Amino acid sequence: MYKSLKDKTLQVILLFALIFTVSLSVSGQNARNDAAGLKKFNILMSFIKYYYVDTVNEPKLVEKAIVETLKELDPHSMYISKKDVEKMNEPLVGNFEGIGVQFEILKDTITIVHPIPGGPSEKLGILSGDKIITIEGENVTGKKITNQIVFDRLRGKKGTKVNIAIFRQGHKGVIDYTIVRDKIPINSVDAFYMITPETGYINLNRFSSTSSQEIDDALMKLKMQGMKNLILDLRNNAGGYMNVAIDLSDQFLDANKLIVYTEGVHSPREDFMSTPTGRFEKGKLVVMINENSASASEIVSGAIQDWDRGIIVGRRSFGKGLVQRPFMLPDSSQVRLTTARYHTPSGRCIQKPYDEGIEEYYKDFSNRLKHGELVNPDSIKFPDSLKYFTHNKRVVYGGGGIMPDVFIAWDSTPVTDYYMDLRRKNIINNYTSDFVDKHRKELMKSYPDFESFDKNFKVEGDIMDGFFTASEKEGIKKDEKQYAASEALVKTQIKALIAQKLWDVTSFYKVFNHYDDEVVKALEVIGNDQLFNKLKISQ
Repeated sequence: MYKSLKDKTLQVILLFALIFTVSLSVSGQNARNDAAGLKKFNILMSFIKYYYVDTVNEPKLVEKAIVETLKELDPHSMYISKKDVEKMNEPLVGNFEGIGVQFEILKDTITIVHPIPGGPSEKLGILSGDKIITIEGENVTGKKITNQIVFDRLRGKKGTKVNIAIFRQGHKGVIDYTIVRDKIPINSVDAFYMITPETGYINLNRFSSTSSQEIDDALMKLKMQGMKNLILDLRNNAGGYMNVAIDLSDQFLDANKLIVYTEGVHSPREDFMSTPTGRFEKGKLVVMINENSASASEIVSGAIQDWDRGIIVGRRSFGKGLVQRPFMLPDSSQVRLTTARYHTPSGRCIQKPYDEGIEEYYKDFSNRLKHGELVNPDSIKFPDSLKYFTHNKRVVYGGGGIMPDVFIAWDSTPVTDYYMDLRRKNIINNYTSDFVDKHRKELMKSYPDFESFDKNFKVEGDIMDGFFTASEKEGIKKDEKQYAASEALVKTQIKALIAQKLWDVTSFYKVFNHYDDEVVKALEVIGNDQLFNKLKISQ
């Protein structure tokens, strides 16, 4: 028994040593303090083991101690349990293994939004709007169906098979499919297209392992279509891999320019430089950011701004300037530990303060809203101590996000309670899914391509009558005054979602960006030669 206790105690010591170990260069006094802290925790665990009134779950207790310890460090150091490691990494790894469909649960039924191009489902002829009725002979409709249940049933090892039955509108009976699972890509570029004859548009949703290649392909194809200017949309992009942010910045900067540097107490300064291989080193560049653009998005926008390579438009970014490094623990769980801060080329550390605790840290959006920052840039006050200068001596500030060169106020007018009720009950999405399901053939006959749809399809008449009827069935009664404020937004979303369900997600952006005032402003900036001439760079 003593030996068993000794072994368990040793495991606890090793586990916490991974978190609390300090660099070999620390002073002897610090090392003694750290050893004393570990000994103190070890003795506490022994007291609990021998004297606590009830039996305790040691692994769970240790796990909670890790979580609480990391909370004391900073908002971005975190613990990931063994079972969650793969799930957490999946969006950044850039692929998973499954049948290759984007789905949603509509009215308690699994509905295919899109078969992923090149995936096993698309190859078998599965279509948008198809409804999965059974998986391996078991009924999968009803209120108990959740996204997690669908993931568990449809995902699996490459090469394994899954049998499903599908209901398709206009087809008698169900259609049986046997699908061989395969590797499925997770795209990080939501859309890229020529928004004007000379201006390309790219929307990047995350910085994943596939993003560099996706962006490179997008830039190459846009240049082949005559792109001379580019709008890079990083709004709501919360970041990802730092090396991908460096690769993306490199696409726009010529050789031997500092993109970012990292530095920490135990991490010596490391500089990351541009190479001569960028695809878009000349030409007007606008980068769009907002309060949800963070981390890797801020590396890119900071480098572009500091080198006066382009114009940053939008609102102040999130302010995450901390670098996390993953460390595996003995049970295959993981700690993502902050090891350094990153700095933009001018020297800015844009990490916002977190000394008031994690809860207050994540209230930042509501605080910005309360202080008026989202609608008025003059409400943001930066001390002179945080003043820095770009390559051409323009003033920029550190201390909490990237402040754009051109501020775009957040327009909350269309976001009425009526509109939020529609969103809360997923009515717009549900209605457009039903509409396309019932009218796909006639829609494709009337609008054989996106261009004819975009130009001629109107959201009015019977379409809106049906929408209001569907809304009222869900308990959302039309509020005339609030609908008037939200009308353009609601109609644009209906048209954009119909386009997405008929074609792809790029079609959604092509429709919605006509309405998006921030994209419209970015296009105005692209056309402003005087503004770009202030950057004193070759366009």
